[in-house]
Amino acid sequence: APLLAAARVESAAQVSEALAPIRENRMAKAGVEAAMWDMEAKTLQTPLWKHIGGTREEIACGVSIGLQDTTEALLDKITREVESGYQRIKIKIKPGKDVQLVEAIRQRFPSLTLSVDANSAYKIETDASVLKRLDEYNLLMIEQPLAPGDIVDHAKLQRELKTPICLDESIVCLTNARHAHELGACRIINIKLGRVGGYAEAHAIQSFAQEKDMPVWCGGMLEAGIGRAHNIALSTLPGFTLPGDVSASARYWEEDIIAPPVTVSRKGTIKAPTGHGIGYEVNEARIEALTVRRETIPLTSSH
Repeated sequence: APLLAAARVESAAQVSEALAPIRENRMAKAGVEAAMWDMEAKTLQTPLWKHIGGTREEIACGVSIGLQDTTEALLDKITREVESGYQRIKIKIKPGKDVQLVEAIRQRFPSLTLSVDANSAYKIETDASVLKRLDEYNLLMIEQPLAPGDIVDHAKLQRELKTPICLDESIVCLTNARHAHELGACRIINIKLGRVGGYAEAHAIQSFAQEKDMPVWCGGMLEAGIGRAHNIALSTLPGFTLPGDVSASARYWEEDIIAPPVTVSRKGTIKAPTGHGIGYEVNEARIEALTVRRETIPLTSSH
């Protein structure tokens, strides 16, 4: 906050540049920048998603399902989400729990839009053959199969796979996205506001990807309502052409910190809100009930 005051930031678009001298800390930067965009949109009395250049009035939604104790438990969860209308199902995989799970899902849901997320659980030296077997199952993508820093190995692996690789943790800035594209390390990018440091970098990455005909989508990090509202806004940008991980509040929270809670239609979509800013009211009472500590950061330093 003192840094922004000293930099005389006059618009949300200037926040990213003002915070550039601070290395890393992307999630903190994203939080500050997102708040500024929300405040600016409210001042202008316009929805945030329109203010950042969004074009979609409705976004397509998918869900992410973690590893379960049994295959049947996983199939039951998928059944519930499909019946709820979600357009894409993503499951987590790891060595020993991969091909057999995907095969079981395909037997039950042959036409389901399905992707898998490895969370960097594999190594190209030992697991390439297993990952190549996933080509048989018509997957939308294999997300982050290798370690975040393994851009070169991701490129080697992508050359061996028919299924598109999607990079998540590997992409924290536009430079990463450009390098990944130049090396052929992926065909899809997952963009998370917190991971890339805010709207400015997210917008730059999606614009680059759109130029290169590379689909992007919005990933999730278990956000509560305010973060979820920002993900909805981000997902309205023109480059976000695949269903993201933005789902209903009720999947995670008994009571969210926004009102109304985020809901998903029976056709698996969320309508972009029409209210000013993020378009949802902050549930101050709920936040107060959950708060264990407060800290106030003044705009000016006392030193």
